[in-house]
Amino acid sequence: MKIYIAIPAHNEADFIGLTLQSLVSQTFLPSKIVVVNDQSTDDTPKIVQDFIEKHPFIQLKNTTSSEAHQPGSKVINAFNAGLAELDENYDLICKFDADLIFPENYLETIVEIFKKDSKIGMAAGHCTIEKNGDWIIENLTDKDHIRGALKCYRKECFTAIGGLKPAMGWDTVDELLAQFHDWKIETTEKLHVKHLKPTGANYNTKASRYKQGKAFYRLGYGFLITGIASAKLAFMKKDYGLFPSYLKGYFQAKKANEPLLVSKEEGKFIRDLRWKKMKGKIIK
Repeated sequence: MKIYIAIPAHNEADFIGLTLQSLVSQTFLPSKIVVVNDQSTDDTPKIVQDFIEKHPFIQLKNTTSSEAHQPGSKVINAFNAGLAELDENYDLICKFDADLIFPENYLETIVEIFKKDSKIGMAAGHCTIEKNGDWIIENLTDKDHIRGALKCYRKECFTAIGGLKPAMGWDTVDELLAQFHDWKIETTEKLHVKHLKPTGANYNTKASRYKQGKAFYRLGYGFLITGIASAKLAFMKKDYGLFPSYLKGYFQAKKANEPLLVSKEEGKFIRDLRWKKMKGKIIK
């Protein structure tokens, strides 16, 4: 299997070298890596260039987007800029963050997962963060959800879902649409990836706290599922003040009639899927 990787990077000089070193040390090497330098003001492009001199399958793409580190749109616009630099002769396409350290067997194991079942459309390991000297799984979502930091798609699945949407919620809607198109999602606890920065560390809290609720609206969740999802996320983040903010964001998006990320048919499928999953947890 041929693996292509696109890595958005904005001022990642402290981490991008560690990420690239872990990727060039894989037991199964990617065919191409493109790092998208999104108007960094630090040494990010220089560090990438140093790797390019030793590893010709790496390339650097310079691009310019908005200054604000907005959840969703900025990173996916950068990813898409990298994707445009790649041909379509791949089997797997990955969107990786620039602050990860992968175990050396990561890509080899991911390939094995995809090979074992042709209906697996997305696969990944788990992000871990350092806490009190230990690396623990970053517990913001269920373990069957693939974190936005380390997405890997089978080409046919990536095409079926229409690529990645430049909006907050992109890393949820991709999985929901994959299932809508009868693709399977698989995560494995065999692979722990070190996530060097906490999720959302670059986001402006005041500007982004309502965006999660808006994302729930645009995902077609409806009010009841949004309420449950908001309460769960606020609990997992241990910040209960987020719950009313998420609901406020939902109603702001509804009042403004913001465009949904999914069609009417897809929205119904997503709501049914969410209810089924919640009922399954209650029964257990």
